[in-house]
Amino acid sequence: MRWILLLCLSLCLPAWAELDYHLKPRQIAEGTWLLEGSTDNFAKNNGGNIVNTGFIVTDSGVVVIDSGPSRRYGEALRRAIAATTDKPVIQVLLTHHHPDHVLGNQAFADVPIGALAGTTDLLRQQGDAMAENMYRMVGDWMRGTEVVLPTQVLEPGTLNIGGHPLRLLGLGGHTGADLAILDEKTGVLFAGDLVFYQRALTTPNSPGLGIWLKDLDTLQGLPWKLIVPGHGPLASDAAPFAQMRDYLGWLDQLMRDGAAQGDDMAEMIRRPIPERFAGISLSRYELIRSVSHLYPRYERQQLRRVDTQ
Repeated sequence: MRWILLLCLSLCLPAWAELDYHLKPRQIAEGTWLLEGSTDNFAKNNGGNIVNTGFIVTDSGVVVIDSGPSRRYGEALRRAIAATTDKPVIQVLLTHHHPDHVLGNQAFADVPIGALAGTTDLLRQQGDAMAENMYRMVGDWMRGTEVVLPTQVLEPGTLNIGGHPLRLLGLGGHTGADLAILDEKTGVLFAGDLVFYQRALTTPNSPGLGIWLKDLDTLQGLPWKLIVPGHGPLASDAAPFAQMRDYLGWLDQLMRDGAAQGDDMAEMIRRPIPERFAGISLSRYELIRSVSHLYPRYERQQLRRVDTQ
């Protein structure tokens, strides 16, 4: 029996050895490092590494921006930080509750994990279901991953850590509870999923596209020098804001027109995607999801109450 167990273990080891995120931090500003994920969808060949995370090395220690999609990712992130600096991790800031941003929390359970109150509430309500869905999509990458809730409530304002004044903004267009972080020392704006760039945006918890557009105005008005989107490449100009506004405006008008014409969901998901969005990853996939998430609201807005006529 023992040799059978050893044989099974030897067969499994190569597969486990391949489950390596190969995280390579890239310095983007003074003391500031980015780990850029793929713009693809969740898949077993990427382990859910479709997200941008980052960390700031301050005089007092390291501040981590989002913990990633799995316990394995969080542990890899922590090793990458240790290979970059000998300063300890002293703070984690979560931009929102979606699984690719928070399921690495286990690796940082020994430090304060800060989030907006609404983010903690949403993670408490939806976290287990989201983790189960991640298991289905990326398989063994998620082994051992459990939901760890934030331990610290963040309020909008300035958080001063080791010579870095971090301006915390409480917004809501993506999930209803979205944290954006501007490092006023370097001008790096960690926008979370309020900004997608070269990757179609996701809308499962959005309270409304109009709210999201107002959040973009707020973010663009900040004194940023670099924009770290939640998904997509780093930018030093306003191109991500322009693309987001264009895409959100098109999506909103598409659904307004469809509801006014009485089109059903099956018709909506087949609508042509403008050529100018051809280079944006997952446009068709996310259109289908956005129609399912948002279109019923647009249809309800078109209904007229017969009892008031």
